[in-house]
Parts: sequence; structure tokens; C-alpha cells
Amino acid sequence: MKSGEKFAALRKKLGLTQRQVAEAIRVTDQTVSNWEAGRFEPKLTISQTQALCRILQCSLDELPNFLDDE
Repeated sequence: MKSGEKFAALRKKLGLTQRQVAEAIRVTDQTVSNWEAGRFEPKLTISQTQALCRILQCSLDELPNFLDDE
């Protein structure tokens, strides 16, 4: 599974919309959609990465496990 697909699956498992994730990390929902579709890779600031961990309910150490390609 590719990282965008893993990201989408985790987001859906947590019952989150693309908009909720986008608002939490201060990007557009179209940006989140593009990540999930594999059109772009996330380039996040430290504060955005921390916010992503909070909304995905994972630690910074766990984040690569959720997003790396298998």
C-alpha cells in the first residue's frame, strides 16, 4: 500500500474528513486530497507535523510507520 493510501485509510479509520485534517494542520482539503492520491508528498513544518500526530493519535516516532510505502 502506498503512503497516500495508508494515510487515507488511517484518516477514515479515525472517522476524520479531509477537511478536519486540513484544518488541524492549516492546509487546504485539496492539499490533503492530493497527498492521498499520491500527486504530492507532504512538506510540513514542525508545528504542522505535531498537529498531524495529534489528530492521527500517534507519536512522532510512530508517524513514519503510518505513512511510509511498503
